[in-house]
Amino acid sequence: MASSAEIGAEQLGLAIKGVKAACTAIEHEIAAGTTPGAVLGVVYEGKQWFYSAGYANPRPKQGQPVPVSEDTLYDCASLTKVVVTLPLILQLIDEGVLTLSTKVSNILPPFGTAGKEELTVGQLLAHTSGLQADMNLHSQGWDREQMWDAVLSAPLVTKPDTEVIYSDLGYLALGCMIEKVLGMSLEQAVKERVLDPLGMRHATLTTSPEQVGRYAATEYEDTIQDHLCGIVHDEKARALGGVCGHAGLFATAGDLLQYARMWLVQGAIPGTVGPAGVGESRILSRAAAIAATRTHTGHIHGSNRGLGWVLKGDKMDASGDWMGPGCYGHTGFTGTSMWIDPELDLAVVLLTNRVFGGRSSSVAQLRAQVHNALTGAVAW
Repeated sequence: MASSAEIGAEQLGLAIKGVKAACTAIEHEIAAGTTPGAVLGVVYEGKQWFYSAGYANPRPKQGQPVPVSEDTLYDCASLTKVVVTLPLILQLIDEGVLTLSTKVSNILPPFGTAGKEELTVGQLLAHTSGLQADMNLHSQGWDREQMWDAVLSAPLVTKPDTEVIYSDLGYLALGCMIEKVLGMSLEQAVKERVLDPLGMRHATLTTSPEQVGRYAATEYEDTIQDHLCGIVHDEKARALGGVCGHAGLFATAGDLLQYARMWLVQGAIPGTVGPAGVGESRILSRAAAIAATRTHTGHIHGSNRGLGWVLKGDKMDASGDWMGPGCYGHTGFTGTSMWIDPELDLAVVLLTNRVFGGRSSSVAQLRAQVHNALTGAVAW
């Protein structure tokens, strides 16, 4: 009987050696205890394949260990920034409602304090605003209104456009802007404008913790005396109700591959692209997709960020060694990632729940190994 790797190599048209190496790297990290399980999703030249291994929840309070499957929902963490918030903002720019130079305070007046009066949408997208990276919202005893007051009134920690500070606060503000401009919740906006049109049928910002078998468990939480399962891991998102611009998305590998496919065809809905664009349906304009994946931080030493996306050579680049200079992607704190190489017509989604055993485990090396193996498999 053919192995999963052999089937994958045949389905994708990739070299078996590289596909096997990617699977072996995942199996090694599961055996080492880095993560209890993982799902790998690959799209190459329009063909896709999935590989799953290990457990979504090896120690549920009740019942038997839950194995990982292709349909396991993972807490995407910061992939939310590029799968939810980024496309919605780009759509509003496409529609002439916003521009990259729109001042955030024009939409959110409380934001226009503490030196932030001139900050723009583009600066928040590229993490060049000078806002601090993080803020403790969950243990202050604040209600939701007080939390939002703290986020929007936060001062700058550095002069704008002088440094890249990867900021959750900036994407919290962007999510708030989307709700204000569209007059609907972030959850409703992304469902109507991104998830449903793309057929991302499992992806959600509203979870059902009682259906624990659907979710990959994350970190142990003292307050519930159990691992979080179907409950967002990020403390800020959890405190704010779970629906935020920086974290809160749950999705399967198939959902995220469908999203990656849209970027590979520069904003069109996969399957609708006709000759010269005739008859195609779009999530984003081609211009928006191109602009988001070119550098917006060339003036800042050591950084290479697009709008939302991490580009090749940035300090947060997780593409590995062999992906090309035009690749881009993003990671999530829980152990998730998506990387896209348009030159190779390749996208790789790797979902792990590496925080199951605590926050010290790292899948950085695993991402590099998987990306190298699959990129190398293209070239054979």
